[in-house]
Amino acid sequence: MKGAAEVTDKPKKYVIELKNLRFRWPGKQGWQLALAQLQLEAGQHLFIRGASGSGKTTLLNLLSGITTPDEGELWLQQTAMHRLSPSKRDTLRARQIGVVFQQLNLIPYLSVLDNVLLIARFANEKVPGLQARAALLLEHLGLDAALHGQKASSLSVGQQQRVAIARALLLRPALLIADEPTSALDADNRDAFMKLMLAEADESGTTVIFVSHDQALQGYFNWHLLMDQLEQGVQPC
Repeated sequence: MKGAAEVTDKPKKYVIELKNLRFRWPGKQGWQLALAQLQLEAGQHLFIRGASGSGKTTLLNLLSGITTPDEGELWLQQTAMHRLSPSKRDTLRARQIGVVFQQLNLIPYLSVLDNVLLIARFANEKVPGLQARAALLLEHLGLDAALHGQKASSLSVGQQQRVAIARALLLRPALLIADEPTSALDADNRDAFMKLMLAEADESGTTVIFVSHDQALQGYFNWHLLMDQLEQGVQPC
């Protein structure tokens, strides 16, 4: 049972909710990041755009519980992440947040299928049928069974990105965070990636927060947040 410090009787409307979030790096003057409010419901998708050095990665680290705010509240699925110990934040993140990194972070010597299943080990989840779900996700993403036993290092960059999507969505997380995953792709492969990722997220009922400097991707999202206009909050596209 969760402790009183971790849970509240607030309604379950929002997958992620933050209020008056503020953060500064040690030794720096003033707030490096300040966001008054953010609320996303299940299945909503948010695009965050900003130039290099604008604080995008800092914001993602706060949203995923890697970093804790100096002030404010951050709730994920009714749980107050800002009140959790580091170990409990790690567990919650593994179970409720899927991440697609710019560097992908696949284990090159593991097979495609084992790379996808690795997230279940981190979350300490023993869910029946996970291997079958992993294989099905890979097939939906265009990676047929003949590739599942191959080492991740043998795949093209585009194929590796699909493996990263499958891994991130394996446990049907409440939230998917994507950090510049299309930066190395040309326009055609970028658009194919976006369609596949969002289709699989919709099938899982997963909320998506996508971060990029590429304004061309904004059209895939109904909501957007500009890093240089945080005080205006989330806006409809």
